[in-house]
Amino acid sequence: MPDENRERAILVGLELKSRPQRWTGPAADAEDFDSEESIQELAVLAEGAGADVLDRMVQARDSPEAATLIGSGKLDELQRQVEALAADVVIFDRDLSPTQLRNLDRALPCRVIDRTQLILDIFARRARTREGQLQVELAQLNYLLPRLIGRGSEMSRLGGGIGTRGPGETQLETDRRRIAIRIKKLEDELESVRSGRSVQRRQRQAVPLSTISLVGYTNAGKSTLFNRLTGASVLADARMFATLDPTVRQFTLPSNRRVLLSDTVGFIRNLPTTLVRAFRATLEEVIEAELLLHVVDAASPHARNYVEHVGTVLKEIGAESTPQILVLNKTDLLPGGESPDGACAPDAALARDAALAGVVGSGPARISVVVSGHTGKGVPELLEHIDRMLPTDPVSRTTFRIPHEDGGAIHLLHEYARVLERRDEGEYSEIVAETPESVQRRLARFRVQ
Repeated sequence: MPDENRERAILVGLELKSRPQRWTGPAADAEDFDSEESIQELAVLAEGAGADVLDRMVQARDSPEAATLIGSGKLDELQRQVEALAADVVIFDRDLSPTQLRNLDRALPCRVIDRTQLILDIFARRARTREGQLQVELAQLNYLLPRLIGRGSEMSRLGGGIGTRGPGETQLETDRRRIAIRIKKLEDELESVRSGRSVQRRQRQAVPLSTISLVGYTNAGKSTLFNRLTGASVLADARMFATLDPTVRQFTLPSNRRVLLSDTVGFIRNLPTTLVRAFRATLEEVIEAELLLHVVDAASPHARNYVEHVGTVLKEIGAESTPQILVLNKTDLLPGGESPDGACAPDAALARDAALAGVVGSGPARISVVVSGHTGKGVPELLEHIDRMLPTDPVSRTTFRIPHEDGGAIHLLHEYARVLERRDEGEYSEIVAETPESVQRRLARFRVQ
């Protein structure tokens, strides 16, 4: 029974007869992501936003109807269903044009939103940091601006006070002006955030730590894997977009190299372009990474489609050429699970192989690894692959002459190199160490030729 404290929603999808709805992606033999599967994903999003789904309706048409998307006959049926179920909101599985939104809002006795508005609402709920909140607000305002619709005579009013008498400006014009001012302010604040992130990134790059980013479709288990690799306690939830604000942690590879791993927002089919633009500062963590761990839910029947869609988003943000490891996660959910000794049971192995066959070779991933972030199965193999794929940092015996007052440089050597010998002479320390090339570049001014 629906919770009285949650909104009651009806979902509406559109299936085009002349052009089946398909996933974006380069593979010609990709599975169709039909309207039923699409509206199922919408239902998961709606439930994550705090709604109880009362009903789902899918309209089949040759083309979208310009005025209402679904046509007058289906709209009448939807209106009766809204009244019968006392629905609070109708959610469309497509973006609505300003005209469609206005007509539907007038025809239905409840609120009307589309897929993008729903995703923006979820992002607004999940944003915890100031940066995330700014990004979400900017995306919402950019989406709202062209969709401000008239509400009858109440939208026109005269100004009050000296200098405002006369025809005045309509409420619509006032709203647009205020939103435009707010958008400019948000963009300036986010530019400041972006500058701050650039400074932080340069500081990280000054220390010889490679950067790795987790990417993947939402709910692929990225945060669970992040916690497994770093020992962190980032929220890991089965809801879509449970992780919104980026998190960076350090961990150690088998070679004893330390690296930085960032957990970023999950991608989704038809990710709103307003969100891609607004989250530019966050996505730069992906763009600047030296290696991407592309996490896929191997237990999902749409694993290959997820890989292709994430590849499309990576191309949009300019990260398609970054080396990748395709991480097939959630293998503990495959049929048969794992045997008592921790190895994949025969049925799970067959399902795993089928998942591998479906995704390997699609997209730019060079290698693939089968893991379970939940149980830890396959994580040691993943770490070995990361160690091999990260750029090498050759070590050589080097002598440095560093002033005693420059404690930071001495600390850097003790932290990231193997100190073999140290002699203190007057105001200087002469240190012989097996030093990575990146540290040598950092301390080049102290190097003894």
